[in-house]
Amino acid sequence: MRQPDLSLPRTGQDHTASPYEPELGEMPSNDLSADDLENVNKTGTTTVGITTAEGVVVATDMRASLGGRFVSNKNVQKVEQIHPTAALTLVGSVGGAQSFIRSLEAESNLYEARRGEDISIEALATLAGNFARGGPFFAINPILGGVDDDGHHVYSIDPAGGVMADDYTVTGSGLTVAYGTLEREYEEDMTNEEAKRVAASAINAAVERDTGSGNGVYLAEVTQEGVDIAGHEDFEELL
Repeated sequence: MRQPDLSLPRTGQDHTASPYEPELGEMPSNDLSADDLENVNKTGTTTVGITTAEGVVVATDMRASLGGRFVSNKNVQKVEQIHPTAALTLVGSVGGAQSFIRSLEAESNLYEARRGEDISIEALATLAGNFARGGPFFAINPILGGVDDDGHHVYSIDPAGGVMADDYTVTGSGLTVAYGTLEREYEEDMTNEEAKRVAASAINAAVERDTGSGNGVYLAEVTQEGVDIAGHEDFEELL
């Protein structure tokens, strides 16, 4: 058998390597300097997820900022549908969060195409945690809220890939203020309408004190029928 000529160079590779061996790629680096971080569009953000008797309610503010000091956009939709009955929030760097959502949505669609059924919310949360831990998604801390045959679910996904389920949760720069409001107003087995008011109240409290949050609220209502997302610039109509 004729042996390959290993003396020929291979573009971008060690010329001594066999052309018949697999080439291994590398994950893109997300190492950013302090100067880089100052110029990254961040959502800042306060996001809330609440389980209800009817499904799940997810709420976010509408502000994006540069370095937490300059408001770069006043109408950012920080919650997206990624599954027929699930929504995910954007928290952290805008680019990282958008890439994270696109990746999860693609995997959800691929699962459905291969198996002919929707992925469970628990499995989707596990996948989200795996992506956060091993992927190039910089500085994300989203909330996943969804409904499936096993019930109504809210998960927080931390930047290291930790996945925590709870009846309600808050992430983002305004979480300490929002949590206080949520602890006071949350009740078990609320309707979606009641939960929307409580979630909006928590976002409103954070907006008053957190410079990274502001300019209104997006509310996502998740039920067995699907996901409905609406933006509101005026909190008064919700409270």
